[in-house]
Amino acid sequence: MVVSTLDGLSDAQKQELVASLSAIVVGKSGAEVTAESLTAVASASGNSLSGAWASVFASAVEKAGSIDKYCLAPGGGGGGGGGGGGGGGGAEEAPAEEEEEVEEAPPAVDMFGGDDGGDY
Repeated sequence: MVVSTLDGLSDAQKQELVASLSAIVVGKSGAEVTAESLTAVASASGNSLSGAWASVFASAVEKAGSIDKYCLAPGGGGGGGGGGGGGGGGAEEAPAEEEEEVEEAPPAVDMFGGDDGGDY
């Protein structure tokens, strides 16, 4: 979602956006990310930030360990993709894995107590 103005956002969305951007600014500047520093950055940018949102984001960054850890890029995830390329020719094949024997569960017990295997 591209945001070019805050006019179309709800108050909660504005607070979250301002808090997250303030956290990035403070964290990347090398300063400690605190509720006070987030509020100061928000005010300097012409926005307001409630103490609750500032505290939530400061706490989240602190628990993550740093702004870099807080803002990790999303993982690669599944993604499907094409098959692998052709073999290189001279490489040895990996040894085949041995299949483990799975212990079979005992036969199920008839919940009505009959064990003759007949119809109910």
